Amino acid sequence: MRGADILVDMLIGYGVEVVFGVPGDTNVPFYEALQQREGSIRHVMARDERSAGYMADAYGRFTNRPGVFECPSGAGAMYSLPPVAESNMSSVPVILLTIDIPLPGEGRGVLTELDCARLFDPVTKMSVQVKSPEKLPEIIRRAFRAACSGKPGAVHLQIPEDMLLAEVDPARVSLHVETECATFPAYPTLPPADKLDSVLSLLTTSKRPLIVSGGGVNRSCAGPEVTALAERLNIPVCTTMTGQGTMPDDHRLAVGVIGDNGFHPHANWALEHADFVLFVGSRMGSVVTIGWTFPKITLNKRVAQIDIDPEIMANNYENAVSVQGDARFVLQRLIDMAPADNDAARTQDWVNELNALRANFWENAETLLGSEAAPLRPERAVRCFNEALEAYGKPAHIYSDAGTPTPHMTRFLKLKDRRTRFAIPRAFGGLGSALPATIGAWFADKERRPIGMFGDGSFGMSVGELETLVRLQVPAILLLFNNGTFGWIKGLHRLRGHNQCFGVDFLPPRGQAIAEAFDVKAWTATNSRELDAALAEAFAYKDGPCLIDIHVESIADRVPPVYSWLAKRGKDPLSIEAEDVRYV
Repeated sequence: MRGADILVDMLIGYGVEVVFGVPGDTNVPFYEALQQREGSIRHVMARDERSAGYMADAYGRFTNRPGVFECPSGAGAMYSLPPVAESNMSSVPVILLTIDIPLPGEGRGVLTELDCARLFDPVTKMSVQVKSPEKLPEIIRRAFRAACSGKPGAVHLQIPEDMLLAEVDPARVSLHVETECATFPAYPTLPPADKLDSVLSLLTTSKRPLIVSGGGVNRSCAGPEVTALAERLNIPVCTTMTGQGTMPDDHRLAVGVIGDNGFHPHANWALEHADFVLFVGSRMGSVVTIGWTFPKITLNKRVAQIDIDPEIMANNYENAVSVQGDARFVLQRLIDMAPADNDAARTQDWVNELNALRANFWENAETLLGSEAAPLRPERAVRCFNEALEAYGKPAHIYSDAGTPTPHMTRFLKLKDRRTRFAIPRAFGGLGSALPATIGAWFADKERRPIGMFGDGSFGMSVGELETLVRLQVPAILLLFNNGTFGWIKGLHRLRGHNQCFGVDFLPPRGQAIAEAFDVKAWTATNSRELDAALAEAFAYKDGPCLIDIHVESIADRVPPVYSWLAKRGKDPLSIEAEDVRYV
């Protein structure tokens, strides 16, 4: 039995349905083994290793299984670094297989030689080189165990080509799999009972309690549990940017998004005025705390954390309680422990106060959401999308690049269907991920329409994957926000109080023409009427991918809803008044 066959058999044993990757000189034996098992596992060829990684990342984000991708040696491995780093820092289970030069060639100047195990070590949970074909099953088991247990993350295996060509006596190895590690969370943990007693006591005695739901809640699929606990105890819920979608946005306890980028002013106000805050699945990092400057009233001793990773506990604030464990399991236990006859009146004034602020915010936002100014404003574009998504009436997987769409989508997007998931890769904020991510999202669940949102800067980095979408007939809806600039960076230039912007502008792409050149159905929208019509046709289109080239105002033209940027312009970020804020 060849090493390549062992590798493929083990992947199938762990329930891997699809492997994303790019062909190369060294991974031919792996492809031969995959071809022989086509009925049990599928290979999806990407046009770039980075794209393959983002496909695997989206697959891992939208399922409870690790995404798997592969690449050849040398440059292929180097191109794979950005998505692996993003997945690992975002706690997404991903396994990368770099098929490398044969071991005897090490140190002898073989083309594409690279110490991949060391290359990926700083950005993965585990990065090892396979040095014996008999070790393959053991190392694969370790890879799935590392990716899916504890805090999930990325794993890298450097597999020399000769390990795949070697003949292995099946009697000398065990091909067993750990079924617990085929999905996340593997071996979930619960804290001691006294920790849960302390958290519950703080939740049930505070007059202005608040739950903050982070990305770990979405990773653990614990949105229903957050909602159930909040309803049982009548506690309002805010989310971080990556926790968005925890509960339906029209829920009476759903306050909004906290932090710096795309925040809701009433949500940040709630964080400042709460007398106890329970953070679930959040690192409480720089975006959430606006560089550890907010809230102005310190969180020390009025905050508790629930997180699977004990290393982040009380890292930035002095916790009243630190609870290590899987979010869903811990919340389920708290729900079971919560009093059935909770005194809802104790917190109702607090809930009413926040709902009044929320209603006031959305009432004031109407002037922005309904604007017909030219060029098309991003707020108006989000309103068009909200209405089209609601009219569609089915669940979707929405993946947004970290740049242009983020601040306005985070603030104004309304997710009312719990089955719809929204993801933004926020660990390193790399561009070029959303377009290929729609492919991974589609393989994660073909009952949910994949939707990708990205600016024209991102589009230029991954445009080749339009061919992949067409080849696979993925029914993705792609929203291109087109304005001919790296808007976020240009906005940072203008925050310095001048218009001397350098190295940020480029020619706006002819998005519709480019898409049609790849046989992608496409439209161009320059105003809300055209966008409404294009979105209606896009959601009705079922014959493959489609793209809407949206000519939209840049976030470098008006200051977007970013707390720190508004503060630099001398504005009160917590104001609920709708206002056009200019840079200069």
